[in-house]
Amino acid sequence: MQRRAPTENCSVTARALQVLEAFTPDRSVLRLAEISRHTGLPLTTTHRLVKELVGWGALEREPDGGYRIGLRLWEIASLAPRGLGLREAALPYLSDLGHITRENVQLAVREDLSVVYVERLAGRDAVRVLTRVGGRFDLAPTGVGLVLLAHAPREVQEQVLSRPFVRHTEKTLCTPDEVRRALAEVRRTGVAVSDRQVTMDAVSVAAPVYDPDHAVVAAVSVVAHADTVNPHALAPLVQVAARGISRSLGARLRSSVA
Repeated sequence: MQRRAPTENCSVTARALQVLEAFTPDRSVLRLAEISRHTGLPLTTTHRLVKELVGWGALEREPDGGYRIGLRLWEIASLAPRGLGLREAALPYLSDLGHITRENVQLAVREDLSVVYVERLAGRDAVRVLTRVGGRFDLAPTGVGLVLLAHAPREVQEQVLSRPFVRHTEKTLCTPDEVRRALAEVRRTGVAVSDRQVTMDAVSVAAPVYDPDHAVVAAVSVVAHADTVNPHALAPLVQVAARGISRSLGARLRSSVA
């Protein structure tokens, strides 16, 4: 995540958000001086902001003097409609899908030009995945990302296609033409297959989730060992789960939706 450099005109709210942005999955606990260094804010300003954030509950202080994100912030974030409501509607179907496949099951939404994972259920002995709940990833290499990008507005697709692609593996689609063909296939078949694009041992099969206006609001996927599963055999199971979630959200699916 790119940090915004603090300026003299930066508001108190913006500086407080910079403090919160200093925390990442790899930096879940930070000391005051570390927060100051990562944000570029003066130590005195950092101390004042951290004290206020602790008082409100956005940060919590560890016994050793470090700070971590507080539970109050999680309580507020859980009110996001595309998070909690979608997750509650989807969980029964995700659980069934995970039980049947014994593989990793994921639910994701698009935020700007990224995938954001709303839920993930890990299968026993399933392949390792790089995602986490609340984490972001590029759209094009992932199964859920291909689904969301295929149904995104044209301007969003063009923004993604105009940016440099990150090559995660030798199988990653890294040209606009390759990604365009993949998106057209998603729209034609109703499913996306990401074959070893993120790691060389994993394949992802994903399908769209619809809202009552028949807009794609999320995607569900199964991520499995690439050398032990047939993606085409997983596709109907993923589609059934996606249709169930869509109906729970109030969607009336036309017969043409696979």
